[in-house]
Amino acid sequence: MTTQKHPSGSVPKIAVLLVDDQAMVGEAVRRMLSSFDDIELHYCQDPANAIPAAERIHPSIILQDLVMPEIDGLTLVKFFRANDKTKEIPIIVLSTKEEPAVKAEAFSLGANDYLVKLPDALELAARIRSHSKAYIHMLQRNEAYDALARELSDAASYVRSLLPEPLLDGPIRADWRFIPSTELGGDSFGYHWLDENHFAMYLLDVVGHGVGAALLSVSIMNALRSGALPDTDLRQPSDVLKKLNLTFPMDQQNGLIFTIWYGVLHRETRELRYASGGHPPALLYTDGSPVPDRLTSTGVIVGVLPRSEFGLESRVIPPSSRLLLFSDGVYEIFKPGGEMMTFNEFVTIASPSGRSAAADLDRIKQRILQERGQDELDDDYSMVEFIFT
Repeated sequence: MTTQKHPSGSVPKIAVLLVDDQAMVGEAVRRMLSSFDDIELHYCQDPANAIPAAERIHPSIILQDLVMPEIDGLTLVKFFRANDKTKEIPIIVLSTKEEPAVKAEAFSLGANDYLVKLPDALELAARIRSHSKAYIHMLQRNEAYDALARELSDAASYVRSLLPEPLLDGPIRADWRFIPSTELGGDSFGYHWLDENHFAMYLLDVVGHGVGAALLSVSIMNALRSGALPDTDLRQPSDVLKKLNLTFPMDQQNGLIFTIWYGVLHRETRELRYASGGHPPALLYTDGSPVPDRLTSTGVIVGVLPRSEFGLESRVIPPSSRLLLFSDGVYEIFKPGGEMMTFNEFVTIASPSGRSAAADLDRIKQRILQERGQDELDDDYSMVEFIFT
């Protein structure tokens, strides 16, 4: 809290802490500010008790003498700024002289203002109000940012809770890595058996960031997972994308659109049928070759045009093949030098290492983060790997 609470009907007071070893100065400042109903002065004569007093009072501004015994005033400014509970509180330094060098040092150490004592009461009150108002607005802004961060964290946890469990055995093995961006993007993905012979796999990316993008992504994923697309055969990828395009138009989704890659593998024939709506191509590695086939099809971003058509493609999957699905947040990253990674650079990074699937996913993720030069990404990182025995 940065203001003191008072009985109903009274004016909330700005809590001010004065630190000055001279009781006479403390009394003079008290009298100067006593006529202002919105200011409440707290006095600390011993500078050694200044920080405990500030932690107890929670002032929205500190008035501090520059010359005091035992603790130099500039040193006390450093102490205030080094303390987590006082580091943001505005400090007005009070000095007996107008000394530019001392003033410059005070500002460099974190003081917000500098006054020659004792200033005019109106000027002092005006400066107190100005700095206090800015401080309170900063606290309110920080609270709003913290609330948003918690909301984004909760949304990211919710999205992660809906992602499928890895498939560690069987004719199709699947694993994934997901890193939500600092702003939370709209990535989601899934895979499941539609029946005993047809296995669906998909990855989608809502264009934009925030809770709205995440919720739309979850809605689409739930529709695919539950089969809640009426009059649609989920075994026909182009029909699925056409239905999604009609079900989630941008004018009903607050302008949000999305890309998607959707495929269905027939277990007996090993035919993979797939369609794409503006999404990066899936990468298919066969015969131990480090050069992948890029599986894509004709189709625009989903949700833009109601009569869009989505091309259907197919490919027979040889045994021991490896398929990668991913969002563009995996490779559309800026390196420390400012240049963006190219898709071909990413393909080289994603080439098989000869190790296990999990080792490859972790290796790719670490290489991408190394290329980025930091642990945070501007967009969601989503990658799913399928291994067909």
